[in-house]
Amino acid sequence: MKPYRTVLFVPAHKASWLDKAADAGADAVCLDLEDSVPEDLKPAAREEVAAGVERMARSHPAMGIFIRVNPLGSPHFGADLEASVAPGVTGIFAPKVNSAVDVLRYDTMLDFFEQKAGVSGLQYIIPVETIHGIQNCEEIAAASPRVGAMIGPTAEHADIAKAVGFEWTPEGLESMVHRTKIMLATKAAGAHPLTALWERIRDLDGLREFSVRGRRMGFRGQVVLHPTHVPVVNRVYTPDSEDIDFYRGLLEAYREAEKRGDGAVMYGDIHVDKAHADKAEEWLARVDDLAGLNGGI
Repeated sequence: MKPYRTVLFVPAHKASWLDKAADAGADAVCLDLEDSVPEDLKPAAREEVAAGVERMARSHPAMGIFIRVNPLGSPHFGADLEASVAPGVTGIFAPKVNSAVDVLRYDTMLDFFEQKAGVSGLQYIIPVETIHGIQNCEEIAAASPRVGAMIGPTAEHADIAKAVGFEWTPEGLESMVHRTKIMLATKAAGAHPLTALWERIRDLDGLREFSVRGRRMGFRGQVVLHPTHVPVVNRVYTPDSEDIDFYRGLLEAYREAEKRGDGAVMYGDIHVDKAHADKAEEWLARVDDLAGLNGGI
């Protein structure tokens, strides 16, 4: 999966908002058929999804387009998934996944609908938002090559808060343990680790601090609720030019040392060996990957 910095939610029955999402510079959008759509509007929302996806895939081909379906066991699940598998869709945002078996159930249905629609390669973003999901996050992450990203959730009033029973704080210490577990499981599976949303829409300073803490933990992107959050989060997860120069210089210094037959070298005040060079290569590869996102870097 691409290293999306921002995945911006848009209610599926308000697909006209997709233009605002794209204008905000979101790397990816998620059309939501689940919680943000009233029960009586869900059938009509499925129809809006198809039109919205077709339009945005033409106008913003670099932007990821995901659909959050209603969960397994919901009477809406099958119809949601069928409507979501269409040309231009990047993947499925799969809620309430509790185990690897749930992922395989998704796979079975998705294989069928992909073949029917003539598309392939759809991926999952999985928000780990239940107790069983947290306990089984390693097997969930490794259950299918379609698992492209997982989310370590933090939200003050969402499913994870109800499931765990934590008392939310802006610092997020109460969610640190399960978020770390999910982040490590995601990275071990070679997937993209996302942290969850900041619910306080007008508090952009709080959002920035929250995003920086997530980046320092090892997350590489974030789900966002509002277009005003997109530039803040994109900035946090975009490497600074000074850091880019630092890692390029470090890698160059090591390679020159290697040519001389040295296994280590001083780079400024830092001792550099192969482990440092490997990290620099990986870090710079992520910079290259970010350049291909919707808004670039």
